[in-house]
Amino acid sequence: MPAGQKIRIAIADDHAVLCEALAALLGSEDDFEVVGSAADGYQALELVQRLDPDVLLLDLFMPNRDGFEVLRQIDRTGFRVASLILTGSQSQADFVQVVRLGAHGLVLKSDSSEKLFTAIRTVARGELAFGDEVAQGIITAMVSEAHVEPATNLERLSERERQIAGLVARGLKNKDIGHELGISENTVKRHLQSIFSKTGTKDRLELAVLALSDLRRAA
Repeated sequence: MPAGQKIRIAIADDHAVLCEALAALLGSEDDFEVVGSAADGYQALELVQRLDPDVLLLDLFMPNRDGFEVLRQIDRTGFRVASLILTGSQSQADFVQVVRLGAHGLVLKSDSSEKLFTAIRTVARGELAFGDEVAQGIITAMVSEAHVEPATNLERLSERERQIAGLVARGLKNKDIGHELGISENTVKRHLQSIFSKTGTKDRLELAVLALSDLRRAA
């Protein structure tokens, strides 16, 4: 986001009291602006199309198209909105599905307001916002059901790229990877773009699944 520009947020949740409380909470942050709310999936899609928010804060279980269907429609229509799931679900299957449907992040309703604020700012920058515990659970679940031939993709990587892929699988951020390998964070980012292109993965989670699958095959 450009400096000084507020992050425009739409909220989609069928619990009216929660929606109002969230709007008040987010409105207390200087860099947030809540531009609208929706009580079901149909309204959520209409809101995204009409208001073009930066972030859609999305509940999974709503009437008239649930959160999963909203994610599918966002992907199909190409809306440029960062979808952040806010859910009370503890289901790894749900978490895996939202990753596959293109969600940019996930926050549990039991998490602190600070975690929510951080996640909103993270996805607004175009990055993923899955907490470490949630991310590792997603990776483990995806690896266990993966039907891929990782060597076919990973063998195309250079030695440095393989090192970076392995560190991503360990959950390290770009800054930490750079420190580990003695290279700059920008160099890590350039390597990651090359890795994504060569492996056909679209984000860090998919890359981590691929790298961990490769390690299992080699064990």
